Amino acid sequence: MINVELIYALATEQNLLKLAVEEGSTIKSVIEQSNILKCYSEIELSDIKFGIFSRLHDLHYVVREGDRIEIYRPLVIDPMEARRLRAPIRRKKHSSVKS
Repeated sequence: MINVELIYALATEQNLLKLAVEEGSTIKSVIEQSNILKCYSEIELSDIKFGIFSRLHDLHYVVREGDRIEIYRPLVIDPMEARRLRAPIRRKKHSSVKS
């Protein structure tokens, strides 16, 4: 058996599970063994991305001792769009500081 962690974070909560799984387990098998899919029906294995310590991996990746499997939520807004929306706010803050 090896020890791994599985994490799924929402805007308002974070679920971190510590699991002991068989050597040779894949990301998919760990997720299925954890029963997290029963708690979060929005997790669709075919539509969502997964990683180990912020590095993307597919569901067939074989996990190793100490791995932290991360289930990534879809982006709410494109990062470039978010930066564009924040830019006027930053400019306004900087101009009021100089006055």
